[in-house]
Amino acid sequence: MAIKKLIIKMKTTKFLALIMCITFSASPTFAAKTTNASNPSAAESALTKDEVTTLNARVIEIRDMDKSDLTSSEKSDLKNELKDIKETMKNDPYIYIGSGSLIIILILLIILL
Repeated sequence: MAIKKLIIKMKTTKFLALIMCITFSASPTFAAKTTNASNPSAAESALTKDEVTTLNARVIEIRDMDKSDLTSSEKSDLKNELKDIKETMKNDPYIYIGSGSLIIILILLIILL
């Protein structure tokens, strides 16, 4: 009977250790577009397929462009435009789990299950 209780206690300890590792190592990072106080409806509106296609075409056009004869201010303008496009297209929050956290989770799942 004592051995059975010890085994159950070990299982719960392993389970709690697994939960602690997941909690501390896989912290979700939510990235959301900040809302503008003057125009909150602009942040909530979703992009249409035509807008996404237009933005993707512009990104491809900028990347294929010959930048060797541009001035530094023109290059920085292009960089800022690419950043704006990236920010515009990113409207859904996502969860990021680092590779180290993912490896630890997988190892613990393999060991404990």
